[in-house]
Amino acid sequence: MEDGEAVEAAAAELERLQIEILHRISVIESTFLPQNSSAAPSSSLPVDENETVARLSTILRSGGVNDFCFKRVAPDYYDWPLESRRNVLGASSVDHLCKSIVLVNTQASSNILDCSDRNNSKYYVVVVQYTARFNAEAVKQFLYSLNEGKIPKKRFNLRLAPEETSIKLTGFEHNAVTCIGMKTNIPVILDEAITKLKPDFFWLGGGEIDLKLGVRTSEFLEFVKPFIVPCS
Repeated sequence: MEDGEAVEAAAAELERLQIEILHRISVIESTFLPQNSSAAPSSSLPVDENETVARLSTILRSGGVNDFCFKRVAPDYYDWPLESRRNVLGASSVDHLCKSIVLVNTQASSNILDCSDRNNSKYYVVVVQYTARFNAEAVKQFLYSLNEGKIPKKRFNLRLAPEETSIKLTGFEHNAVTCIGMKTNIPVILDEAITKLKPDFFWLGGGEIDLKLGVRTSEFLEFVKPFIVPCS
């Protein structure tokens, strides 16, 4: 083996070991050391050491997000009223409970098929509060303005994507969707109201139906870099 090839092989092995170490640290910290005990007291089921928690923790930490935690909830969680969900997560209010929904632009031009242009994407993920009513018209107006009126307004018509499309794009099933670690790099739109929550720590899906993710808003914004739109 040439000296150059040997150096490259050694560097690749070192990188693999570093990623593996980071992965294991993330599993341990997310499982045993929730990063925000004050904002999210331990009132739900223990989080198990599973692949989803490990993978998303690694992604968050690699993106500079340190103030987050996962919580496992009961199978019938979505049958509960919002106040009960708030209690089990230890959220500051029901307004801190949020969801991620995948939208499709049904009127996009025929050449717009994917998410390669975040300003004019076929799909968007919108994060809104459970207590809010999503305003699709506000998003339509935002995208029209974002493109400086160069695309006719009639070309923006955001609707809830079919469940099978959402699963294919995100890798997460219904009630498990999160905008962290999606299969597809879908542009994210965050309702402006979430940025005004006090304290700035909100909850959203965690990649599995009974897994929830709590995260510091400021760190989420820095990492995800969503469009912030008043859409409720």
